[in-house]
Amino acid sequence: MLIDGDVRVWESLAILEYLAEKFPNAGLWPAEAAARAFARAVSNEMHAGFVPLRRHMPMNMWRPVIKRELTPEVSANVQRIELMWSECRKRYGSKSGGPFLFGGFGAADAMYAPVVARLHTYSVDVAATTKAYMDAVMALPAWREWHAAALKETWVLAEDEVDWPTVLRV
Repeated sequence: MLIDGDVRVWESLAILEYLAEKFPNAGLWPAEAAARAFARAVSNEMHAGFVPLRRHMPMNMWRPVIKRELTPEVSANVQRIELMWSECRKRYGSKSGGPFLFGGFGAADAMYAPVVARLHTYSVDVAATTKAYMDAVMALPAWREWHAAALKETWVLAEDEVDWPTVLRV
């Protein structure tokens, strides 16, 4: 949740839009209309999609890096993500010279940070360009802060890690 004085914003895309309006010079969305539309489209696709990936690879920054075999549905999600990231980089990111989807780090990269975490945590085999993008995201100071904060969480269990009989007895 974002709390800014009396303003409360609890949904990720709404938070990004609020911040983009409040800090227009931050460049959260690309300046060019076509790039901005593309960035919003891929961000919305992340927000609403990739259910097989989310279910098969729960977000858990506590977990050590492990190799997990992918189901066909998850493989299709990963292929779609890699295709999108590659398209973003080719059409927009490489023009500005930055290592992120649209050049400099922006809203679309923030939306895909949890996917980067999942692909890393579950040691998913990806293309070299995808790995380079993931490395750029994980090299950010904000990533290190996020990871450190996640490790301080006191109740973080993935669905497949919960011992429900024990939890329900408590």
